[in-house]
Amino acid sequence: MLPDLPKTFEEFSKLGWAEIEPFFDMLYERPLVAETLDEWLRDWTAVADLVSETLTRYNVATTVDTTDEAAEKRYLRYLDNVITPARAAEQNLKEKLLATGLQPDGFEIPLRNMRQQAALFREANLPLFNEEAKLGTEYSKIIGAQTVQWDDKELTLAQLRPYLESPDRALRERAFRAAMERRLQDRQALNELWIKFFELRKKIADNAGEPDYRAYAWKDKLRFDYTPDDVLRMLDAIEEVVVPVTRRLLEHQRAQMGVEVMRPWDSDWRLTIDPLNRPALTPYKTGAELGDKTTSIFRKVDPKFGEYLDIMQREGLLDLDNRKGKAPGGYCTYYANVKRPFIFMNGVGVHDDVHTMLHEGGHGFHAFESSHFPYYQQVEPPIEFAEVASMGMELLAMPFMTVEQGGFYTQADANRGFADHLLKLLRFWGYMSVVEGFQHWAYTHYQDALDTANCDAKWVELWGRFMPVEDWTGLEPALQSYWHRQLHIFEIPFYYVEYGLAQMGAVQVWRNSLSDYQAAVANYRHALSLGGTRTLPDLFAAAGAKFSLDASTFRDFMPLIEETMVKLEG
Repeated sequence: MLPDLPKTFEEFSKLGWAEIEPFFDMLYERPLVAETLDEWLRDWTAVADLVSETLTRYNVATTVDTTDEAAEKRYLRYLDNVITPARAAEQNLKEKLLATGLQPDGFEIPLRNMRQQAALFREANLPLFNEEAKLGTEYSKIIGAQTVQWDDKELTLAQLRPYLESPDRALRERAFRAAMERRLQDRQALNELWIKFFELRKKIADNAGEPDYRAYAWKDKLRFDYTPDDVLRMLDAIEEVVVPVTRRLLEHQRAQMGVEVMRPWDSDWRLTIDPLNRPALTPYKTGAELGDKTTSIFRKVDPKFGEYLDIMQREGLLDLDNRKGKAPGGYCTYYANVKRPFIFMNGVGVHDDVHTMLHEGGHGFHAFESSHFPYYQQVEPPIEFAEVASMGMELLAMPFMTVEQGGFYTQADANRGFADHLLKLLRFWGYMSVVEGFQHWAYTHYQDALDTANCDAKWVELWGRFMPVEDWTGLEPALQSYWHRQLHIFEIPFYYVEYGLAQMGAVQVWRNSLSDYQAAVANYRHALSLGGTRTLPDLFAAAGAKFSLDASTFRDFMPLIEETMVKLEG
C-alpha cells in the first residue's frame, strides 16, 4: 500500500502535483516481480482512480454550468498542473511494466492496449492535449449560450424542442427558423474554433510520426479489429441497404402528411414529428419523474438495473433537466475512485428524452457491472461495445414503456414511440455516415479542410448521399453549417462510427430478446461484466451478436425492422 495516499476526492483534490508526484515515484522505484505485481497494480490503480475522478468531477462542473468561471479555471488549472505531468508519469509506469514481460491473469487485452499507448506517447503532445480540452470548453460555452426570444420568454434551443415537434406545421417552421437564425450568429466563431482544433490535431499527429490525424486517432482509440477502409466499406453498405429502406419509409410519411415535399421542420431525424399531426408525445414533466419511471422500466428489464438507478438517485448522480448555461447534449461519465457513474442530460419533457435516459442508463449499468476488476486498465471497455450497452438498453426497455408496466405511455403511444425509434435508428445510420465520411475526408485532406467553405460543401455532398428527402431550398446556410451542431466533430473526433457499429450489435441483442428475453438480457449483462478484458468481436459474441461491418449483416435484420414498424402502425 502507498502510505499517506488520500482515500477520497475531497482529500485528494487538495493536493498539487508536488504532493501527488511522490506516489508515482514510489511505484516507479519499487521492485516489480511476479510476487509484487498484484499489489503494485492495485496501488497504481488507487492513484490513477483518484487522478481520474478529480479530473472528471472538475470537468462535470464546467458542463453543469458553463457560466461558472471558477469551475472552468479549476478544471483548466488541473489539466495544466496535474494531468500533464501525470500522463508522463503514467508513461513511465507503462514502460516499467512492459519491460518486465509480466502478465497477470485477465490482463492480455490491457497489455495489448498499453503497448500501443506507450508506442504512441510523445511528451510534446501533453500540452497539446490540454489545449484541445480547453478548446472543448470554448465550444460548450458557445453552444450553451445559444438562446432565443420566444414570445415573452428566453428559451434555450433545447427548450424549443416541444415547438419543433408540434403538430402545427407553421409553428414547427417558426421554431426551426428561430433556432437556425440563432445558430448562424455563431457561424464565424465556430469556423474559427474548427481551424484551431484542426491545426492542433495536425501537430499531435505530426509529433507522433503519423501521416495524418486519422491514422493517429485509429491507434489512439485502440482500434485493432477494423480499419479506416473497413469503415468506408460500411458506409457504402449503408448507402446500398439502409438508405433505400429509409427513403421508402419517409416517402410513406410524406404521403401521410399530405405535403408535396418534406422540409426540415417535417422530418428532422433528431425529432419526433408525427406524420398524422397527432399531438407530440409528452411523457413526463420533471426530471424526478423521468428518473422514477425509468427506474421502474429498468427494474423490469433486470431487477439489478433498477437497483443501480436507485443508487444514482439517492447519491445525487443524475442531472437531467435543461437550463440556461448548461452544456449541450447528454453523457454518462465515471467517478473511478468511488466506482459510480454520473448521468448528465438536457431534458425538456419530450419523447426523445426518455431514450436519452435509457441510453445513458445503459452506460451507467455498464460502469456498475465492470467495476469489480482489481486493476483500472481492466475496467474500461472499447467504446464500440460501450455503445452496445446504451443502445441495447434502449431496445430492451421497449416492452415496458406503458403506464401499466410503470412507464410513460398508453399502449398506442408506446407503439407510436417505438415505431419512431426504429425509424430514427435507420436514419441514424445515414447521419452517422455523414459525420464519419466528413471526418475521414477532413483529416486526410488537410489543406482543403482548412477552408471551411470546403467543409460546408463536403457536408452537403454527404448529406445528399445519405440523408435524402428534405428540401432545404432557401435554407442552404443552415444545411451547410449543420456540422457545427455535432459536438463530436469538434470535441471528440472520430468518435462516431462507434454508434453505428454498436447499433448493429444492439439490434442483434433485441432480435435475440424476441425469442428468449431472459436469455438475451443475461447475455447482455454478462458481456457488460467483462469490462475491457476481451476483444471487440469477443464482447459482441458474449452479448449474442456478430461484429461485422458488411452489407450482409444489415440485410439480415432490415426485414425485422420494417416488419416491426408495420405491426406497430397497424
